Amino acid sequence: MPRAAEQADSSHDSTFTPRQAAVLTCALSLLVEGGEKGLTTAGLARAANCSKESIYKWFGDRDGLLAAVVTFQASKVRPLGADEAALDAASYRKRLVTFARELLTVLAGDVSLALNRLAIGQASRPESPLGTLLVERGKHFVTARGRALLLAGKRQRHLVFDDANAAYSTFYGLIVRDTHLRLLLGDALEPGEEDFSAQAENAVNQFCRLYCTERSLEALSNA
Repeated sequence: MPRAAEQADSSHDSTFTPRQAAVLTCALSLLVEGGEKGLTTAGLARAANCSKESIYKWFGDRDGLLAAVVTFQASKVRPLGADEAALDAASYRKRLVTFARELLTVLAGDVSLALNRLAIGQASRPESPLGTLLVERGKHFVTARGRALLLAGKRQRHLVFDDANAAYSTFYGLIVRDTHLRLLLGDALEPGEEDFSAQAENAVNQFCRLYCTERSLEALSNA
């Protein structure tokens, strides 16, 4: 089973019920195994052991199903929780690391790579919605969660910046580097890179040196 599909049951957006999440997990697997043509309503109903009527009721037509698949995949990068409204410097740094690791895990997953390769291959076809869905339901979705995380850090006086978009662009670049491009082109991960812990830690360390307040940097150095 694909790496991303393995994780789908453990972390999904509250927009989807557990049963819908299970169906979307099957949809992700079908996409990886057979590409966009491998994802049909009939095939998904068989794989997920549910009716086609339920799939239409939950997700609508084929474009709606693809939109739900992309949203479900992006939702594995979790939002800031209600219990994380006030974190000390060390806890906030750990939350940044978690975001970075989840982002890398999603981007490097078989599903994300399959979706992006499909979208790139269909970029010259105006009737194909996949590229637009990946931007609107994937990239923008994750960006909103990342910006919210950074804005929370600013409110808690762990970070200082004027432009949240610019700060997030820097954070994203430090996290992802050329990893996604390499994987899209078929380059393999180095041994020990699979959980992305070291890359996430390094990205947050670099980001903190750029954007952390003096108080937070001092607290982190004494932690």
